[in-house]
Amino acid sequence: MTKKTIPSETSTFSVMRGLEWLYDESPIPDPHGRAQRCIDFLRLLKHSKSRLPGQALQIDPWQERIIRRIYGPSDEFGNRLVRQVYLQVGKGSRKTSLSAILAALHLVGPERTNRGSTFVVAHAIENAKEAYNELEDIITTTPQLAGVMKVKASRLQIGHPKSKSLFAVISSDSDRSQSISPTFMLIDELWAHKKVGTFQSAKGAMAKVSGSLMIIATTAGRGSQGPDFAEYEYAKRVRDGEIDDPSFLPIIFEADPDDAIDDPAVWHKVLPGLRHGYPDLPMIRKAAEQAHFRPAERAFFEQFYLGRRQDGSLSPFIPDAVFAEGKHMINLEDYRGEPVWLGLDCSSTRDLTGLVACFRRDDEYHVKSWAFCPGENIADRGERDRVPYPFWAEEGWLIPAGKSAIDYSVVEKKIRELMALFDVQELACDIKFAQPIIGPLMDDGLEVVALQQGWVTQSPALNVLEKIIYDKKLKWDSPVLTWCMSNVTIHNIDSSGNRLMHKGKSRDRIDLASALWMAVSRAAAGESTPWLANPDFDVAQFFADLRK
Repeated sequence: MTKKTIPSETSTFSVMRGLEWLYDESPIPDPHGRAQRCIDFLRLLKHSKSRLPGQALQIDPWQERIIRRIYGPSDEFGNRLVRQVYLQVGKGSRKTSLSAILAALHLVGPERTNRGSTFVVAHAIENAKEAYNELEDIITTTPQLAGVMKVKASRLQIGHPKSKSLFAVISSDSDRSQSISPTFMLIDELWAHKKVGTFQSAKGAMAKVSGSLMIIATTAGRGSQGPDFAEYEYAKRVRDGEIDDPSFLPIIFEADPDDAIDDPAVWHKVLPGLRHGYPDLPMIRKAAEQAHFRPAERAFFEQFYLGRRQDGSLSPFIPDAVFAEGKHMINLEDYRGEPVWLGLDCSSTRDLTGLVACFRRDDEYHVKSWAFCPGENIADRGERDRVPYPFWAEEGWLIPAGKSAIDYSVVEKKIRELMALFDVQELACDIKFAQPIIGPLMDDGLEVVALQQGWVTQSPALNVLEKIIYDKKLKWDSPVLTWCMSNVTIHNIDSSGNRLMHKGKSRDRIDLASALWMAVSRAAAGESTPWLANPDFDVAQFFADLRK
């Protein structure tokens, strides 16, 4: 990413491409004076914690530039061009204060409309209260507003009776976003929202009101399947000029890959408030020192202060960015009749079951994958795992199988479909969990290889998969597989480098990742080799004994 040095009144510092306008004092269009009216109004406000004369509300230069950039540019009719803002900035940068300032503009300031609704949506009610408390402080400390506003602290609401405009807070663990019609909405810490559907509902609600404005104010996120990831990716493409969208304003503070975490110049680049005294510089210095020796704290420091998006797991098997290089649309019709190796990971009847088909094309490995889960309450399951299960089901990446528990006959049917279309070499799985599926298939001649989940089997297979991915030889196309891989963490067994795959957190799913190492390692072996399978395990005898 290109760096540029911008002189300012307080220091000389580097800024990232796309944020030059925030510091270069270049003119920001304001043809109808809309932004100036906003600034003039805000300069009348007060805050109880302000150290400025008369407790005047503190608006620092970088914040004022953002406000002017949002409200200044407009069309020939005076309509604001910006409709959505993505602001990613580190902890301690006073996002909550900026949120309250913007909310004030729409509740009682020059952006107010009759019967307008202003909302802050946070991931938890405690965070929602923070935004409310900031706005309440401004209202009650500013004499001109204290007498004309109606504060309902018990309901976390503030109203302006004359215009009937209302400010309220919503937590994403509620369902209120389904029925609102906002003129202004601020989404706080989108990366932490537990219910994916809540953000989608909130975003859809913005279309109900002409000229509405959505602000996403967040720190950097984790993984690639949360509701914030698509917004982050879109913001980067707009910032980099790949997408021309005047209605979307990207403001992304994130350290470059080669930036040192203990360099004060980097801290000033990614934390715009540092030159104004926040967050606390000694605290940042101490946190950076500790991050060198503690992996978990390093990940925390990079995510929440440097703005570096983290993988789904704190110690990922394959970094998300590396795995993403293999994304490639897989059309099964292009592989009809070819040899294929299958990997199957069966978990409990209420969780995911993963199936992966791996085709070899010279030295490349092309995989198609399917996940299966109970079909009942699939939306609730998605909310629990914080991923869009209903959308994946519509797109065919996730197959509902049964109601409250997985119907394994659906999985068996998919395997039979593959047997009819391709030359299935073998199915690799852990026999212990796959009994309901593979018994009938073996009766019909399917070759089954037992891959038990111990390090003796898994560690060499992970070595094979890791090399193939880093050599950019793996091609895949499933978002569910992406999610499962981002959840993987590695447990080192001994000093010899033997290791096992685990979940990063208890709610994570890694079933397709498990099926992937089985299918790819067997495809890499080509023909049966004892180092991958258990040479002492007789699959046929196992099932024969079951039938006795």
